[in-house]
Amino acid sequence: MLNETVNLGEKGIVFDIQRFSVHDGPGIRTIVFLKGCPLSCRWCSNPESQCREPQVMFISKNCIGCGKCKEVCPVNAVDFKLPYRIDQEKCIKCGKCVENCYANALEMSGIEKTVEEVIGELKKDNMYYRRSGGGITLSGGEALVQVDFVEELLKGCRANRWNTAVETAAFTSQQVLRRILPFLDLVLMDIKHMDSKKHREYIGQGNEIILENARIIAGSGTQLIIRVPVIPGFNDDEDNIVKLSEFVVSLKNVREIHLLPYHRLGENKYSYLGYKYKMPPIDPPSSKDMNRLKNIVEKFGLVCKIGGVS
Repeated sequence: MLNETVNLGEKGIVFDIQRFSVHDGPGIRTIVFLKGCPLSCRWCSNPESQCREPQVMFISKNCIGCGKCKEVCPVNAVDFKLPYRIDQEKCIKCGKCVENCYANALEMSGIEKTVEEVIGELKKDNMYYRRSGGGITLSGGEALVQVDFVEELLKGCRANRWNTAVETAAFTSQQVLRRILPFLDLVLMDIKHMDSKKHREYIGQGNEIILENARIIAGSGTQLIIRVPVIPGFNDDEDNIVKLSEFVVSLKNVREIHLLPYHRLGENKYSYLGYKYKMPPIDPPSSKDMNRLKNIVEKFGLVCKIGGVS
């Protein structure tokens, strides 16, 4: 039964709920993806997560040119002259064009949901959490952008005795961290580069807040695993991995790093939103390269895995 102190009516913008994950925390998990992110990673595989508000995405290959979307739009935001069809500045996110698209060429990314609605969805997989030691992982975007919703949702998960985790870059205030840490069993935290200048060049922000928050999380007693998206030409050099490993060794009670190989999954979604994919045409790192970096990390006495939790 939910604790009565949980605000079940608190609302957040959710753009996906993914079931049966085994790479984002222990056991079988459900991942709740939330909209909004203060960073702008060039390789982001969820561009629809960057804006906090709902957005209409246009999948051109599905369009049959019937014009129904233009007919039903109350603010004339549908423009057939635009390659991505929707004028995002005019769009009021009413969803009428999506509802009337026979060919599934339009899709609403982001739906407002209450904590009660999300908990109801998560309960459907309760048996899997119990049997596998799994639970709920919040992701994004950056889940901590919606801290009021996240705090109440985590309280609800705890009331149901589900294991709780968050995937985060921790580019947030210390106040936000201290609000949510009591309701988390695990933090999966990205550290993308140890050099703040290069971090800012590729991600739009320096890394000082991120590194300081890593220290705070590590000192809180909540389990912390550091994750590194390995991007060829950005952070896959030995010097960066050595400095990262030295930093992780300095953290209290943190002894595990996950190396996540770069991929181009999600690249097509940029065109759905009228965005430009900013990464050059580079290949994902090879198994040999990933193992080379893994060996560097392990020399520091750290546990290192390629990929997520399994």
